[in-house]
Parts: sequence; structure tokens; C-alpha cells
Amino acid sequence: QVQLVESGGGLVQAGGSLRLSCVVSGHTFSSHVMGWFRQAPGKEREFVTAINWSTGSTYYADSAKGRCTISRDNAKNTVYLQMNSLKPEDTAVYYCAAALSRDGRLWMPRVYDYWGQGTQVTVSS
Repeated sequence: QVQLVESGGGLVQAGGSLRLSCVVSGHTFSSHVMGWFRQAPGKEREFVTAINWSTGSTYYADSAKGRCTISRDNAKNTVYLQMNSLKPEDTAVYYCAAALSRDGRLWMPRVYDYWGQGTQVTVSS
């Protein structure tokens, strides 16, 4: 069983930055990919970025490229999402997720096996 706990969300002004953290516990050796998704009210869950736990390869949604950086600290079993130049449209609940399989469709929520509880990010204009 893999447990994910996000933190770091909050209220920030447009143009500001936030760094989200996701602490992973449980059978972490079997987690293949860690991803970040977001979901705004009334919208579907949306892929933001993902990282291969062992190789460090990263993948970004077009909306995240240039503004977001995903990273991991293997020693701390933690994945980070650094977000810069935040916009009001980035307001959403941000979720960390773990995929055990090697399904390459990393943008699809159903590929992921475990999810955190989410952390709210609110960007004011």
C-alpha cells in the first residue's frame, strides 16, 4: 500500500510562486511514476506533470511548461512541484498520484493507482 500526503498549498497573488510537496510512504520501491494533477471546481482532473521515480525523466502538460518544475528527493521519499508565475486560472486542488504500472499514458488519471488527499492552491488577481 502506498500513501501520499500533499502539503504546501495556500493563497498567493498572481505572479507569485508556491512549492508543493508530496511525501510518499508504503511500498515506494514499486512506484514507477509520480504525477501531479489539478482539479478546479466544475472541471475534470487535469494532468500537470509527472516524473519517473527511478530515472528522473520528467513530463509536462503544455500549460505547465516553463512555469512548473517537478523534482524528487529519493532519500526523503518526497516529490515536489515548484510553480512560478502563477495565474488565477491555476486555482485548483492539486493532487499527487503514484502509478505502479508502466503504462505510458501519464496524462490519464486512470493510469495512477494511488492518490493523495489534495492541497488547495488559490491564486488571487
